[in-house]
Amino acid sequence: MTSFAPPPGTAAWRHLGVRTGFEVVRFHATPGGHRVEGCTTAVEEGEAWIVDYVIDLGPGWVTRSARLTSRSARSERHIVLESDGAGHWRLDGAPAPWLDGCLDVDLESSALTNAFPVHRLHLGVGAAAPAPAAFVRAADLAVERLEQHYARLPDDDGRQRYDYAAPVFDVACRLTYDESGLVLDYPGLAVRAA
Repeated sequence: MTSFAPPPGTAAWRHLGVRTGFEVVRFHATPGGHRVEGCTTAVEEGEAWIVDYVIDLGPGWVTRSARLTSRSARSERHIVLESDGAGHWRLDGAPAPWLDGCLDVDLESSALTNAFPVHRLHLGVGAAAPAPAAFVRAADLAVERLEQHYARLPDDDGRQRYDYAAPVFDVACRLTYDESGLVLDYPGLAVRAA
């Protein structure tokens, strides 16, 4: 069974590989959950962009809502995703049935959001589970269903490790988490900076 310390007041990641940039988040305790306010600024394929987000997490780190703004030289876009906590979603107030069964939001622009399923699933060493997510693209905030899979490995030097897979992106890597269940190293994408 997974057990994590409370999240820190703030955390930050340096994005490298796929993009160059930085992500900073701030955590607030709420009745029964957490609010996460964050911002990623990056350059990817020669284009600079900014994604601001506010994510409300209910009990067990299940995503309840995500409010996002994306800005680049090409456009500015805003969306609101809302979940009933049982796998049903609304996008800007309209039903989003393609997301049925998803309990997490996963932002393309964020290393933080890989913490949500790890907290929610409470996997013991050797256990594995699917974790489909409402995946939000960085540039245009398009929302897709993302099939993901997490498998818990033995801890390494007191740090939890998971094999992560997102087949549609041909991604399979090992993620390492700190005592609060936040990603320390996402190979090819980000490393924890603070």
